[in-house]
Amino acid sequence: MPIQHKLDSIDFKILDILQREGRISNAELARRIALSQPATHARLKRLEQSGIIQAYTAVLDREKLGFEMLCFVHVTLEKHQPDWVQTFHARMSDLPEVVECYHVTGDFDYLLKVVMRQRRDLEDFLVDKLSRIPGVGRVHTSVVLREVKETNRMPLLFDDEG
Repeated sequence: MPIQHKLDSIDFKILDILQREGRISNAELARRIALSQPATHARLKRLEQSGIIQAYTAVLDREKLGFEMLCFVHVTLEKHQPDWVQTFHARMSDLPEVVECYHVTGDFDYLLKVVMRQRRDLEDFLVDKLSRIPGVGRVHTSVVLREVKETNRMPLLFDDEG
């Protein structure tokens, strides 16, 4: 949905605060941005309805939940036939281990971010699930040794000049 209004510095302040503190109350948010609660609520609704704010969610610690392995899997399809592409996209949506999937440029067609509890789960995923999808050709897997930086926050910069 296209943005129905130009974002101003207050909108950017709201978005910045919400990225760090998604459970902040409307009253506290209004206090921090120096607006009334009704005006703050109206801005929030506008940001939600325009699709800029897509969802409110909890960020979970995957290791504390038993997902010891984080991997990136590059996938190349044998051919880019529409039915193979559609099947691949549908299967990615169905596989809970795949937490992110991107169609990319370069040497591979797709980049998957997958989580696994242990090495055996990765083997089962690669052999029994991914390689059996029609059209999957080449697969290259990288196991993450250490997460140096992970965030879902957008680097919000506001230019008063527009």
